Amino acid sequence: MFALFDDAGKFQAGRVMSEADSSMQIELDSGKRVKVKAANVLIKFAKPSPSELLAQGTAQAADIDVDLIWEVAPEDEFSFEDLAKEYFSASADAVQQAAMLMRLFDTPHYFHRRGKGRFRKAPEDILKQALVAIERKKQQALQIEQWAQALAAGECPQPIKDQLYKILFKPDKNGPEYKAVVEAAKTAQRAPLDLLKDAGAIDSPYQFHYKRFLFEHFPKGSGFPAVEAPPIKDELPLAGVRAFSIDDSMTTEIDDALSVQGLGSGSVTYGIHIAAPSLAIAPGSPVDALGRARMSTVYMPGHKITMLPDDVVQTYTLIEGRDCPAVSLYVTFDEATLAVTGSETKLERVPIVANLRHDKLDGVITDATLSGEAPADYAFAPELAFAFRLAKHLKAQREIVRGKPETFNRPDYSFKLIGANGENTMSDGVEPNGTEQVVIGTRARGSALDLIVAEAMILANSTWGGWLAELGVPGIYRSQASLQPGIKVRMSTKPAPHAGMGVAQYTWATSPLRRYVDLVNQWQIVACAKNGRTAALAAPFKPKDAELFAIISNFDTAYSAYNGFQSSMERYWTIKHLGQQGLSELDCAVMVNGLVRADTLPLVFKAIGADNLPRHAKVRVRITGVDELTLDVHASVVARLDEATPADQGDAEGSEDDEVLDNAGPLTLAIDMTDAEPSAGDAPAA
Repeated sequence: MFALFDDAGKFQAGRVMSEADSSMQIELDSGKRVKVKAANVLIKFAKPSPSELLAQGTAQAADIDVDLIWEVAPEDEFSFEDLAKEYFSASADAVQQAAMLMRLFDTPHYFHRRGKGRFRKAPEDILKQALVAIERKKQQALQIEQWAQALAAGECPQPIKDQLYKILFKPDKNGPEYKAVVEAAKTAQRAPLDLLKDAGAIDSPYQFHYKRFLFEHFPKGSGFPAVEAPPIKDELPLAGVRAFSIDDSMTTEIDDALSVQGLGSGSVTYGIHIAAPSLAIAPGSPVDALGRARMSTVYMPGHKITMLPDDVVQTYTLIEGRDCPAVSLYVTFDEATLAVTGSETKLERVPIVANLRHDKLDGVITDATLSGEAPADYAFAPELAFAFRLAKHLKAQREIVRGKPETFNRPDYSFKLIGANGENTMSDGVEPNGTEQVVIGTRARGSALDLIVAEAMILANSTWGGWLAELGVPGIYRSQASLQPGIKVRMSTKPAPHAGMGVAQYTWATSPLRRYVDLVNQWQIVACAKNGRTAALAAPFKPKDAELFAIISNFDTAYSAYNGFQSSMERYWTIKHLGQQGLSELDCAVMVNGLVRADTLPLVFKAIGADNLPRHAKVRVRITGVDELTLDVHASVVARLDEATPADQGDAEGSEDDEVLDNAGPLTLAIDMTDAEPSAGDAPAA
């Protein structure tokens, strides 16, 4: 005697060795003996053999017309034996019964399983829905196969091109487009990015990097909805100063300006004037929501995505020729010793007399002219001379606290993109497309005008941070426990020393048009200016406010992503520059782990042959290839330019604006190719 039984959804058959009331012992063709519950035994038969029954039953099951048996099946629950007798004959044999069992079992959309060989046919409406879904799945599988074949043949279907960034970075792994890419990569034995690039899915490397960033951080686009800049309703007094700002020519968000009063009197008042959007933009307002969604302006060579709409920015920016609302910090110094004798914060309208542009004045306003060693034939010469003297004094004081001087042994690099019309893309407002001519310039870090602005902003941010703490008003602080390697800057709502800056506490409050935390801190500072000792009751954010912690977290995430994107785009344009200038060899300094840094370009990359050389060794490197998509530079050392390794001069320690040494590793994709073959700073800017 033989028996066919259900083994967890799989049919098996064998010889019955023994039988009890509730179970049987059955020997399979393999010789293995299994104990089977009697309820799982579905057919007992004498012939044919178990293996023949399974083979013949499977073959006959494929020939059974499932639509016909669904039509003739009873409405109530039934057994497979009954339906086999109805379909074949009243004397249906074991093979025919097994065939009917298998057919019913393999078509659950037609027949619902009820256990122990019993079934019930699906209602007509449910069956129709199931058949539609099955057909859809079949067509989808066919579509996936066709798309995969097209990709492997070097042609990108439009639906895949439309979802390129989603497929690569935030894929729906059940989506047909994703599955087609995986299947094509597996078939072609190629990395997905290479496959898609050769199939024409990527229009240009520049658009790839830029649109990827927009996809991840601006999925609805970088434009703004229509909003109006709310007016400032406060009656503000007019300040009796002549203020001037110092920025780059392309800067439209002019947050800060300076003024100097009392020169020659023995007591000089130094004014630091910050644009005051907080006097008009209320927490929770539509404009605030835009700023909170973005958290910061995004910078990249030749273009920027502002935190606030341009109309809003232009309403509050410190443009020359206007009396601009501002939050002003006045610090009074002894003119001879530069000792601080007092400070005061005011809300007022400040006459902005000039917007000085350091890219036009760096060669005119120099250390020599500011210190009196050379003639100073420019506007605000006395004021700038005092500001420079004060900046050097403030920097020296901070360096005492730091325990070591700030060293800047690398230049700052600037990028200018020239379009087909010969215009700077930042000035004509045209978004770059990646074909522009790139001009990379350098500025010595710590130049006179930079130093003046940076020290003024550090003075304001540290002074206001202390004032908030004194009045018990929470703010968003930046702190660094020490200058030891690995000790990073952190943000919190409580003041703490900033070792890198060399100050007792430090906030960001001087760029409210460009950074959201600065706007938040300005709301708190304005509350202090209006309410004094009762400011803690009137400030928008109270101590231990959960919203402040949320802002810190969101800002930190966004700001890190934006900085990473800026670094990537600077690397892209630097690689582009290599080709435009025909540069095949670069002089570099060896770093660590096989990395080298170009002497005259903002470029760090691995070079074959640099691994065993000492740090700071000077080498000449030959560029053997670049990849504008992955931002990889392939190179090898061809010559050692020095005989001895210079002493380790160290980089600018403790400054958060140090560039990342290697921010362009292999492009990370979110696409899961398990089955596919893999391919071989805090000091504000001026």
